[in-house]
Amino acid sequence: MSEQELKIVVFRLKDEEYGVNVLNVLSIERVSPITRVPKTPSFVKGVMNLRGAVTPVIDLRSRFGMEEKDADDDTRIIIVNTEGMDVGLIVDAANDVLDLSLSDIEPTPEVAGGINARYLDGVAKMDGRLFILLRLDKVLDKDEIMELQGAADES
Repeated sequence: MSEQELKIVVFRLKDEEYGVNVLNVLSIERVSPITRVPKTPSFVKGVMNLRGAVTPVIDLRSRFGMEEKDADDDTRIIIVNTEGMDVGLIVDAANDVLDLSLSDIEPTPEVAGGINARYLDGVAKMDGRLFILLRLDKVLDKDEIMELQGAADES
């Protein structure tokens, strides 16, 4: 991979495809039991035990103001590391890993797929497909990460 390319993990929410930098992705998991944690924001589904580590889990649909959807066979939890903390992101499906040319990435429009631009790092076009690239550091800000860390420590 050259400096002019970005490797992304592609996932789906509703009818849109999103991407996160593969360097932030630790694993992609099937949905496993999630323990609800009281007094957390509604988009925080709780915590899960991931190979002995308590990992907070958030529902990206809920975070982005989309209607929630029950988990099915395609639902996945993408384990990412952001701001030094592991967090699980519930997505409708995790499709594949792609190499994007940096020249295929355009600046973020004000709203993409109905999602606030602050969560986005750009939009990429490739082979007739459109990928919305997420800024993980904005999907969860530092205060929310500290709150999640506290919730994970209490469980």
